[in-house]
Amino acid sequence: MKKIILVRHGKSAWNNPNLADHDRPLADRGLDNVPEMGFRLKEKGILPDLILSSTATRAAQTAEILAEVLHIPKSKIAYEKHLYHASSSMILKCIQRQDDSHELIFVVGHNPGMNDFIDFFGGNLDNLPTAGQYGLLVDTDHWFKVRPENCRAWFIDFPKKG
Repeated sequence: MKKIILVRHGKSAWNNPNLADHDRPLADRGLDNVPEMGFRLKEKGILPDLILSSTATRAAQTAEILAEVLHIPKSKIAYEKHLYHASSSMILKCIQRQDDSHELIFVVGHNPGMNDFIDFFGGNLDNLPTAGQYGLLVDTDHWFKVRPENCRAWFIDFPKKG
């Protein structure tokens, strides 16, 4: 059994119009929500073997904060440029390329790709909010075999749910 947790980056700042979208950092709300969501995972005993993160500043910050809260070495974060505004099919490709030694992977990225991925995998969710988490259980031992037909929803959590 493999496990995936999709994590939408925390709320990003829009106060500097000169920054490119890729370079926007987390806003204060994101800096508050992401650690809280990390503590919720920690309380459930959910610790990733690998964190795949978009290279966007807000996503990288989200991944790094989660790693810190969960006491995961930053060496377990892999920054994947293809996750920046990735489609659901690109998210799937990034997951399918992972080493089978990893049992639980976090994927930190962006909407609309996260929502599309959840929809493709049979989830019934209008919108994964910023700092939201959507867990999937995958009935396989091999990442390259991840398909909608062998996945089921595990949990959903987001800051205002708590």
